[in-house]
Amino acid sequence: MAKIVIIMPAYNEAENIGPMITELFDKEFPQIKKADMHLLVVDDFSPDGTGDIVKKYQPKYPNLHLLQKPKEGLGWAYIRGMQYAMSQLQADAVIEMDADFQHPPRFVKNMVAAFLNGADYVIGSRYVKGGSIPKEWEFSRKAVSFFGNLFIRLVLLKPKVHDLTTGFRLTRVKGVLDQIDLNHLMEPSRFAYKVALLYQSIKNAKSTVEVPLEFASRTKEKSKFNPKEMISTFKVAIILGIKDKQKIIKFGMVGFLGYLVNAVALYIFTKLNWPGWAAWGLSTELAILSNFTWNNLWTFKDQQINGVVALVFKFLQFNFTSAGGLLIQVVVGVATDRLIGSQ
Repeated sequence: MAKIVIIMPAYNEAENIGPMITELFDKEFPQIKKADMHLLVVDDFSPDGTGDIVKKYQPKYPNLHLLQKPKEGLGWAYIRGMQYAMSQLQADAVIEMDADFQHPPRFVKNMVAAFLNGADYVIGSRYVKGGSIPKEWEFSRKAVSFFGNLFIRLVLLKPKVHDLTTGFRLTRVKGVLDQIDLNHLMEPSRFAYKVALLYQSIKNAKSTVEVPLEFASRTKEKSKFNPKEMISTFKVAIILGIKDKQKIIKFGMVGFLGYLVNAVALYIFTKLNWPGWAAWGLSTELAILSNFTWNNLWTFKDQQINGVVALVFKFLQFNFTSAGGLLIQVVVGVATDRLIGSQ
């Protein structure tokens, strides 16, 4: 049976944590039959006594855990919780969930069901059919939520994922979460960590599924999200978006360089009165050599091929895959020369 650990940061959540614990353990967890459900509350020694309240419930609920640590920010609370869930609780999957009821507990079972059906990464989405944001939100807040999420989707080129800023997510440990360097996420002390973690999780996951989430308003106190958090989130999205496109940009530049090599070599060989087939063939081969070399040394430096044998083998393989283009270019080039001349 899969062990699933809900990680719940709870700084100064004394009014919410008790009702949340009882609703999860008494109402929601009993409905989930095929998973061993646990709740890990991460408390940064809240001055309002949140941690003490959790301790009072632990004798009643053996699957209730408490991790207390110095205050570092929301992102670090989740990171420390994930590390603890993997190393100490041997979790098969973790769920990121708020303690303030903005993520209604009744949606936990849908997240778990998607995981049990094979999903590696499950997103509680406000922007798919069945999902929603609070009707009582002011228009300005709704607009910021919707267009902010849309902006990040466009920047990261993830049009198939509808909600990239949600904080309600389930992640498989093996092959997904355990492949992420949690200690070096971008902006780990802010909400922006969510985008950085989501970006890497989607890249690692073989199957990403969105399930509807009816996002709720806080029952107590006010949201901690503010303009600084929003700016930080956008900054992380932009940096990741650029990083994600670096290889595409480099690949295009290498291709353009290959075109220049081809054109210059063809001009020189033609001036030397080489036969058309030789001029076109060798100039194209030089372009292929240029593309292979610069892609190996620059574009795909992280996968760089080393060693004479490996380089020769890969170059021959690259040549073979480019043979069709080479043949077409030689045939078309020679035919054009004969029809209209090479000048």
